[in-house]
Amino acid sequence: MKLKNELRRKNMQAIKSSGSLIEIKLSKVLWNLGYRYRKNDKTVFGKPDLTFKKYKIAVFADSEFWHGKNWKVRKYDHKTNRKFWIKKIEGNIKRDKAVNKRLKSEGWTVIRFWGNDIEKRIDYCIRKFEETIKKNLF
Repeated sequence: MKLKNELRRKNMQAIKSSGSLIEIKLSKVLWNLGYRYRKNDKTVFGKPDLTFKKYKIAVFADSEFWHGKNWKVRKYDHKTNRKFWIKKIEGNIKRDKAVNKRLKSEGWTVIRFWGNDIEKRIDYCIRKFEETIKKNLF
């Protein structure tokens, strides 16, 4: 079913930049495991979804659509307003790379999880997070 322009616009405006379902799921699991974090900490460049200052780890929960997963292939999936979406998502990809580079230069370890991994493979995400902690401690 094709959305009318006004309805599509309204739907897109309703998408939040923080507090997404994938972010909430990941944060709840980590909290229940005893990991304490700050959400969207403005004092850390790029305002990561979760920051673990004790370990100097920044975690981002990225949706496949907004952050361009498999972008070389998926780029052509956009049927309407293609020019806008390509520019928007490529800008997000570029910004993500710049944020990663800056955080790493400041001594942070950056972990980015795709939304589908959080939703369907949360154990993988937790394992990767805990392995990163172990590496940072030793």
